[in-house]
Amino acid sequence: MLRMEKWMDIKMLKQEGHSIRKICELTGYSRNTVRKILREKAPQAFNQPERKSLLDQFKPYIEQRYQQCALSCVRLLDEIRSMGYGGRIDTLRRFVRTLKPATRARQKMTVRFETPPGKQSQADWSYCGRFADSKGKLISIYCFVIILSYSRAMYVEFTTSMKLPILIGCHLRAFGYFNGWTETILYDNMKQVRIDGETLNPLFVDFASHYGITIKTHQPRRPRTKGKVERMVDYIKDNFLNGRTFSDLGDLNTQSLHWLQNVAHARVHATTGAQPAVLLEQERAYLTPLGQVAPYQLTLKDSRVVDASGFVRYRGSRYSVPPAHVGGAVLVEEGATALRIRSGDLIIAEHKLAQAPGACVSQPEHIEQLWQLSLKRAPQPQPNWQVTFEQQVETPSLALYEEVAQ
Repeated sequence: MLRMEKWMDIKMLKQEGHSIRKICELTGYSRNTVRKILREKAPQAFNQPERKSLLDQFKPYIEQRYQQCALSCVRLLDEIRSMGYGGRIDTLRRFVRTLKPATRARQKMTVRFETPPGKQSQADWSYCGRFADSKGKLISIYCFVIILSYSRAMYVEFTTSMKLPILIGCHLRAFGYFNGWTETILYDNMKQVRIDGETLNPLFVDFASHYGITIKTHQPRRPRTKGKVERMVDYIKDNFLNGRTFSDLGDLNTQSLHWLQNVAHARVHATTGAQPAVLLEQERAYLTPLGQVAPYQLTLKDSRVVDASGFVRYRGSRYSVPPAHVGGAVLVEEGATALRIRSGDLIIAEHKLAQAPGACVSQPEHIEQLWQLSLKRAPQPQPNWQVTFEQQVETPSLALYEEVAQ
């Protein structure tokens, strides 16, 4: 097969008036080759001759097994050798390498569909990193994101925990931000929502049922099912977090709300072709409105004993109680944002939840009462033995000692 340059050289020599014999002398090709090229209007494409391989008869089986289980070449080699393959593993690896792009493409295939207004939203957590607090302790920061599938409007909140009370609190504040909620919410398989492959978290089901929300979770290892919120997590980290500085968690959340209003919801969305803020105003008419049901109250309860310093320990932090209850058993109730401490039916203390484990949350009046009690001297305990002094002790005369001395 001649290269393009050689093919054109023969054509040019003929145009210059050289005979076939002269062309053969100048190029070194045979008469038949020169005549063939002169008859062609364009150079012929080279056809790679088909080569037979020892692997050919096993290729359908290999492709099927790889698509089903993505077996390694070592595993595949063991299987096809038992079927009669006598070639090398390198030949197998070259063939399997051609299967990987197609397999990956099939794994990523996702049917994109747009949902009507008010029907669905998607929610997710994302880990954002660890940062040192004022005492140098590293604190993990998480980002909660929920996006309305129709309008692409979203609510963002940063937290230091992904526990269920925090998750429910984020939902409640998101409902307030949107002025309602959708019929269904799509999640991944987080433990706060789904305990295992068959069981939803009953506490979260209680929350969703209170608002009439249908819980949906995507199939394991297919996060693209909730691709709208997945893409927004990347967008938040790049467009909002990257390169910015925040003084504390409150400042982080304040700036995020400002960014939502002025950047994220003001831009023209690439898929919808409209601003999320504009579509949100349309979608609010289809959301279940606030006020239709009473606010949900989540309470987690656990018993504790008040220590000698007038505190109870709960989830790694300390909370003060009136010192009169030192040594007594109390009931701790954890809500979405507050923690109540009861003695019987009486609420003896109420605190905001600690922002991070290891915190000491107290009320000034509890510390003052403890200080006043510590200043009072406790009565000395009486000994549990006695001296009666009933027996008369004889006192000798001094003259007796004088006589002994002489």
